Amino acid sequence: MRISAEDVTVFCDFFYKKTGISMDASRRYFIDRRLEDRIAANECRSFREYLALVKFQPGGSEMQALINEMTVNETYFFREDYQFTCLTKRMLDEIAVHKIAGRDRIRIWSAPCSTGEEPYSIAISILENWSRASDFDIEIMASDIDTRALGRARNGIYQARALHRVPQRIRDTYFRQIDADNWQVVKDLRDSVDFGVINVCDPAQMARVRGIDVIFCRNLLIYFDDLSRRQTAEHFFDALNPGGFVALGHSESMSRISGIFLPRKFPEALVHQRPLT
Repeated sequence: MRISAEDVTVFCDFFYKKTGISMDASRRYFIDRRLEDRIAANECRSFREYLALVKFQPGGSEMQALINEMTVNETYFFREDYQFTCLTKRMLDEIAVHKIAGRDRIRIWSAPCSTGEEPYSIAISILENWSRASDFDIEIMASDIDTRALGRARNGIYQARALHRVPQRIRDTYFRQIDADNWQVVKDLRDSVDFGVINVCDPAQMARVRGIDVIFCRNLLIYFDDLSRRQTAEHFFDALNPGGFVALGHSESMSRISGIFLPRKFPEALVHQRPLT
């Protein structure tokens, strides 16, 4: 089935409004191939018929299937691990100053979490490297708009490629080998992460996210346009406790998005902080 340039433009506009993710003609082959797969799977006769299905289908299951197809999930454990070092050496100590040990909770959010490597890396880093980990109830939230990726994250099964930066001792402690090329995160660690669907561009969903101390949002904003970036920054600001931190990807800069955060240049990493007052 031929998808026209006009169809692609209509689709990109629709997908942007739903997800905040900006696509353009430079990704034409990627878009065409995935749209053709979904059109065929639903036995639609045209792109317009398929788009109508996505827009008006009760329950939105095809919209979710489309999101799953259009999002890219490629990551590995301890990616950009200097930020995890900054978390356990700097950020958590600052946050703990404003908490009461044994009573208050520290909440960390990985968004988007993709297939789970990042939130599990955060949990392992805290257990291994933060001396006060046992003093606080630490909650790790992990979210994505791709339900298929979230299913894989909950299962916690990974191939050797995803674990190539994991030291053998850490692998022996927090993973169990299933077969020659697959390892699974141990159950206690899997149970410590709360996975769920959150669209960071959806004001209604983001209004329910509050009381966060650290947000890891790495390599997501590069897919957004300027408006979506600013809106997401404002949503993160509202979600954070005063003094809370945001860690972005190495190619992203909050200063080019919004001036509401304070840049904090620690020895390990540059992060962004919601002011205490």
